[in-house]
Amino acid sequence: MIDVYHVAADEFSRGDPKPVKALFSEREDVTLANPFGPAVRGSEEVSGALDYASSRFRDGNVSFERIAIYASPDLATILELERWNAKVGGSEDLAPFDLRVTSTFRREGNAWKLVHRHADPITTRDARGPLRGS
Repeated sequence: MIDVYHVAADEFSRGDPKPVKALFSEREDVTLANPFGPAVRGSEEVSGALDYASSRFRDGNVSFERIAIYASPDLATILELERWNAKVGGSEDLAPFDLRVTSTFRREGNAWKLVHRHADPITTRDARGPLRGS
């Protein structure tokens, strides 16, 4: 499951949302919080947010550093650092950036589905805490 998720994220870095979208649950309690906008809930909203975010990336690649994994028979949560290198927006330059990512998977029938993903660029200590970048 995790290896498939990582391959899908790598495809996402090149602008293809389909492999990631296929991993997300289609239930209405699915959630996504990414750096391109506010958190969204529900299958349609998550799908739209994924389309928008993937359209902002080109020519990228992603590597992963696992920090922790917590698993039960029906739920698994992973905390990772994702190290991206991609063209973002209209830029023609590859830009390296790191994301702190929490992903939760749920067993739905015989498959594991992504039910929550939160990704943000906070990967270093900053005394300003929630005021960083302002």
